[in-house]
Amino acid sequence: MGSLLFISSVAFLVITSLATKSYPLTLLGLPFYVVLGFILSSIVFYVGEVSSGAGRPPVAGHMLNQLIHFKRLFDYQIPLARKHHTFRLLADSHSEVYTVDPDNVEHILKTNFRNYGKGAYHCDIMKDLFGDGIFAVDGEKWRYQRKLASYEFSTKVLRDFSSDVFRSNAAKLANKIYEETPIELQDLLMKTTMDSMFKVGFGVDLNTLSVSDELSNRFIKAFDDSNVIIYWRYVDVLWRIKRSLNFGLERSLKNNIKIIDNFVYQLIKRKRDQMKTEQGSKEDILSRFLKSEEENMSDKYLRDIILSFIIAGKDTSANTLTWFFYMMSKHPLIQEKVAMEVKLATGTEAADRLSVDEFILKLTDSAIDRMQYLHSALTETLRLFPAVPLDGKFASEDDILPDGNKIKKGDGVAYMPYAMGRMAYIWGEDVEEFRPERWLHNGVFQAESPFKFTAFQAGPRICLGKEFAYRQMKIFAATLVSFFKFELVDGNDPATYRTMFTLHKDNGLNLHALRR
Repeated sequence: MGSLLFISSVAFLVITSLATKSYPLTLLGLPFYVVLGFILSSIVFYVGEVSSGAGRPPVAGHMLNQLIHFKRLFDYQIPLARKHHTFRLLADSHSEVYTVDPDNVEHILKTNFRNYGKGAYHCDIMKDLFGDGIFAVDGEKWRYQRKLASYEFSTKVLRDFSSDVFRSNAAKLANKIYEETPIELQDLLMKTTMDSMFKVGFGVDLNTLSVSDELSNRFIKAFDDSNVIIYWRYVDVLWRIKRSLNFGLERSLKNNIKIIDNFVYQLIKRKRDQMKTEQGSKEDILSRFLKSEEENMSDKYLRDIILSFIIAGKDTSANTLTWFFYMMSKHPLIQEKVAMEVKLATGTEAADRLSVDEFILKLTDSAIDRMQYLHSALTETLRLFPAVPLDGKFASEDDILPDGNKIKKGDGVAYMPYAMGRMAYIWGEDVEEFRPERWLHNGVFQAESPFKFTAFQAGPRICLGKEFAYRQMKIFAATLVSFFKFELVDGNDPATYRTMFTLHKDNGLNLHALRR
């Protein structure tokens, strides 16, 4: 409908101009007609939608508003959600519905799950980077990857192997911090979680903390920048034209993807060669995928799967740990409570000058399980700074949400973890406070409904790596707070982010790491 209105508007303007027989003027004015046609078609659609019907979510503006507020997009959505728990913004051809209502979230993610997939709209935007990876597909491709990943994440072999990798890399990170201060912790966390992801996921030792690897550093930058550019497409109505003309950010994206592909395809070739020549079972996830029933999966399909695992395993954990240490620096008393619990859980409260390697041996699974306050502090971090701040779906059929709002076929439908974590009607009047105690009952962590605390999704698409992520984050956090007291280099460092699929802290996290 929106495209038809746009084409009709441009055609009308061109025909009217041609009627004056001023052909050069018509040609010169074509770009103006395109813009004016877009504006006219948007106005017609906007007026029609605003007056269209009872029962539809209230209109809070046009999608172009998000272009204006893009740098602080997730904060822009908070006052809208406080006014209307479910609202919509109008695009040129459809409505984008947003909700913070836990009942609606349950309906979207579980009750009527089949109606709310990624949809062609989201898949088209994400495809250049993520291809047919699990985060950008629906249907059989999603079910196959989900089934295989679900089996792998449930194995004890992977749990034990990954825990050993996390402990080893946590020790490397602590020793790296000993060497320098102040530190940019987000960068170090991105590198060490990438090292962990590549070892656990693909059986490759990158060792980016110890070795200045130009290829790895170029890959990390290209991947992060591509993440931002892909997300920008949601507010850039001209991105398809720019892609076809190889212009602006789309040209940068194309160059970044070449870097990413070169890095990942080398990894796949190395892994295939290892599988041909080495005997015995491999513990990493990629080896297990290659041994699955679909042994002849293409390198392109493997590439897409790998990139999905990277954003799930590297970005989410590193970003959450970054915000965790930011909040620890803002709340030194909470930082001390976490440090004391770690010492008690590992039995090192009386130890004097324990080495990092000695401490790691004390960091057993049972010790990690006893760290209930640390678990709560990480969860409170995720409430305020969810790794994925906004998650969009698409309605394949008409529907009615539990709050009574009508959804039309073709609507975008998104729930907002970042805004939900700041809703007083969900969390109470102390919603803005960083208070790990809200998760504790008699000293034991008490989980909330996944439709209220949506950091790991819920329903059939709930994050398979949730327990995996908590274990990695607890091992890294416990190790670092045991040896260092962290303070912000700039006490006024604001909690700003880069607007992208994952909540990446803008301008890094610069800290003083004081030895305990």
